[in-house]
Amino acid sequence: SCHIAYPPGLLPAESWRKVMGGLDKHFGADASLTPAEVKEITDFLVKNASSRWSGTTAPMRITDTGGFKHQHNKREVPAAAWKHPQVKSPSNCQACHTTAESGDFNERNIKIPK
Repeated sequence: SCHIAYPPGLLPAESWRKVMGGLDKHFGADASLTPAEVKEITDFLVKNASSRWSGTTAPMRITDTGGFKHQHNKREVPAAAWKHPQVKSPSNCQACHTTAESGDFNERNIKIPK
């Protein structure tokens, strides 16, 4: 209920394992699930994780990935956009990506609030 279900391909398998292994302390919130739910979701995320990962680490946040940083640099996203009341945080994808909830991050569907 806190954010959209992020597409598994945005992180490598090891990142998803780490995220799902710490749901009781999920970025300051308790997002605990039943063991069966954790297994089912983890299996799905790992199976569909990024296969193009070339980093030496497994980031815990999508916003820490090189791809995110490249696509959301200051030239592409003005600094003021991150402070907009509709945006609030770089993890709030749907604030600008109008079709993020369906996993579509195509640039033609971006509308940065002003």
